[in-house]
Amino acid sequence: MEDLIETLKKQVIEQLNLAEIRPEDIDPAAPLFGEGLGLDSIDALELIVLLEKHYGIKLNDPKEAKEIFASLQSMSNYILNNKK
Repeated sequence: MEDLIETLKKQVIEQLNLAEIRPEDIDPAAPLFGEGLGLDSIDALELIVLLEKHYGIKLNDPKEAKEIFASLQSMSNYILNNKK
């Protein structure tokens, strides 16, 4: 799981063009939206694309996204449980 979290950090930085943030700056348990990384709804769409592109995971229920994208830990758990 640690390897997946490190990979996700790099993928999120690249997908969202967060040039000023380094992987080690991201706490896996910190919120991705609001206080944590401060992502917004456009970023959420980019994260959905990331899941589809890299992990073959398609979100059918947008309400799931809030839970899945709460933190990198929750994203990695979701990927491990739903990867195709």
